Amino acid sequence: MPERKIIHIAAALIDDGQGRLLLVRKAGTRWFMQAGGKIEKGESPRSALRRELREEIGLSISDGRLHYLGRFSAIAANEPDHLVAAEVFRVRTLHMPEMHSEIEEAVWVDRNAAAALPLAPLTRDHIIPLSFTL
Repeated sequence: MPERKIIHIAAALIDDGQGRLLLVRKAGTRWFMQAGGKIEKGESPRSALRRELREEIGLSISDGRLHYLGRFSAIAANEPDHLVAAEVFRVRTLHMPEMHSEIEEAVWVDRNAAAALPLAPLTRDHIIPLSFTL
């Protein structure tokens, strides 16, 4: 079995303070996941996440509103033979997403509804369980 390559990403557990999570689905894929994306060379995880949130869902947010939750790893949903190493931040907002970039769908869902969606491994194994502790 070939060694898996690691993709370093920054991702946001976005909640509305009322028990709902914001999940996105990239164009041409079936998996729902957090908004976020790859950390570019020389970019901090916070800067990468702020850039990705602006590009993907039209959300501009200050560093002070990004609360670091930790680093989590999982099999990449859309890239075979890859793992994601995610720096995960919590964002609380009522922002209505404006789909940009590669995002095809964005939904606010409660945890029960989220469990019924096809979820990326990082979301299913780490983010949803983590959301119950916040």
